[in-house]
Amino acid sequence: MSRKRPRSSEKSRPSVFWLLGGIVEPFTKYFARIRIHGAENIPAEGSFILAPNHYSEFDPLIVAVTVWDIGRAPRFLVKESLFRVPVLGWALKATGMIPVSRESTSSSAKSTLSGAERLATTGSSVIVYPEGTLTRDPLLWPMRGKTGAVRLAFESGAPLIPVAHWGVHEIMPRYGGKLRFWPPRKHVDFLVGEPIDLSDFAGRHHQPGALLEATDRLMNAITALLEELRDEKAPPVRWNPATHAQKETGRFES
Repeated sequence: MSRKRPRSSEKSRPSVFWLLGGIVEPFTKYFARIRIHGAENIPAEGSFILAPNHYSEFDPLIVAVTVWDIGRAPRFLVKESLFRVPVLGWALKATGMIPVSRESTSSSAKSTLSGAERLATTGSSVIVYPEGTLTRDPLLWPMRGKTGAVRLAFESGAPLIPVAHWGVHEIMPRYGGKLRFWPPRKHVDFLVGEPIDLSDFAGRHHQPGALLEATDRLMNAITALLEELRDEKAPPVRWNPATHAQKETGRFES
């Protein structure tokens, strides 16, 4: 697995990311020694959608810092409630993050997709957790995905890039609530895969069956990357919270 930096870099352009990066990057790298593999799969310019696995409340910082190190500005879909938090809300707005409402109404979903699509069609990155929340799988494998990431890829035409990372649970366990300050700098491996080929969905991408099939393809790709990092096989059946009487939002008891 190789690491190559893109030729051009958003990091070289003045922006509010410089200010925040000067705070967030040293903080994150106190806890993590990040080893990046497959950075060449992230385009140097233009839009893309990044779809990572999600198993720790700390891993958005890992993803953001890694994307910034590669040379692109990270932009996430973020819970709408966080935009109302003083200072944090300002930072989220200033960096172009996209609010996501917890209300599952069609209008709120359409607004989120519209905001993300505007970014994805203007040369920006959009980071979408396809699971929608921390995985419920007891062994931290990716669980059933939701269709938001592939829906955005279909509507924007931006490449959909799977990502897996492993080691963040050593910094903050899932719903652990506390950071593990010692020993510092745990190893975190970050593997970027090749863009998902969605060309066979042309002309039928609005069909529910196509959205589910494409989402399954994405989750298979993320799982395969994670198998490579963990050097083990994932369970043959992906975890589905609905079959285990688990809520798909909020905290839960494992």
